[in-house]
Amino acid sequence: MSKNDDDLDAHGIELIQALASEAADPTIMIVDTKDLTPGLPAGVPVAFDRKSQAFKSVKGLIEEFRQAPDRRKGTATVETLASFIDLVKRHQDADSALFGKTVWPDPKLTAVLDYDREGVAARNRSHRIVYAFPLTEEFKAWVNGNAKPMEQDLFAAFLEEHAAELAAPSDGERSTYEPLFKEKFATPSELIALSRHLEVFVSARVKQGIRLQTGERTIEFSEEHKDSKGEVVTIPGIFMVSLPAFVDGDAVRIPVRLRYRIVSGDVKWFYQLYRWEFFLREQVGHDLKQAAAETGLPAFEGAPEA
Repeated sequence: MSKNDDDLDAHGIELIQALASEAADPTIMIVDTKDLTPGLPAGVPVAFDRKSQAFKSVKGLIEEFRQAPDRRKGTATVETLASFIDLVKRHQDADSALFGKTVWPDPKLTAVLDYDREGVAARNRSHRIVYAFPLTEEFKAWVNGNAKPMEQDLFAAFLEEHAAELAAPSDGERSTYEPLFKEKFATPSELIALSRHLEVFVSARVKQGIRLQTGERTIEFSEEHKDSKGEVVTIPGIFMVSLPAFVDGDAVRIPVRLRYRIVSGDVKWFYQLYRWEFFLREQVGHDLKQAAAETGLPAFEGAPEA
């Protein structure tokens, strides 16, 4: 065999190897999607696998080399209304929207920064900010003790500890709630005086309770080893608390009914927060309106699409 024949054989082998390799290697193709449906890029890269005769996506392989996100997504959680408003201002655009779930027990404000609207291509709705109205420790204490009977010493200590949250009723509150409950409002100083009276009579027995024409009640304490008439203590029927329900939020004013029960000479005390869920819903609604006013975004009561 001549040298030329050897060269032709080698070239043929190389050509066969190249054709075989080309037949096995996948081919990257660009599929034109320009007129298929809204929301797609003009062209989509796919790999054609000659062995399996199937098209495969190359998105996963390409995403491994991404140096920056393709879009904003994720949910930021803030602890105060002020932070919610400031962060929304930082990221919002013309189509962002606010949603407010105002119903207890889990009120929430949600800003969907990449929201969409009629006449514009739909967006991902996956870039969000959430404010879940964390309760203050003081408000938790009032809610946790609501309508729960307490021993006299514990009740007196509770009033002392939460003296800063007691408030004087306004004229409007007096005219609304005193006729409603047929009870007299107590001032903070009267409640503190009551708590100190109760501390004195912790070991005493209760003889009787009487309702006065003024709407107040009285109970008479007497020491068991004495025959004296005892001490009469006036008990107000309602009082007002004013405290922030949410961290760094505005104060919420709630009327509170003061109650006691006498059983075999012992007295149990409890209080009832009047419609406190309503006052919280009112505060959440107010905060939603404030966020809408300060950001200039539309606000809706409810929750956005999942």
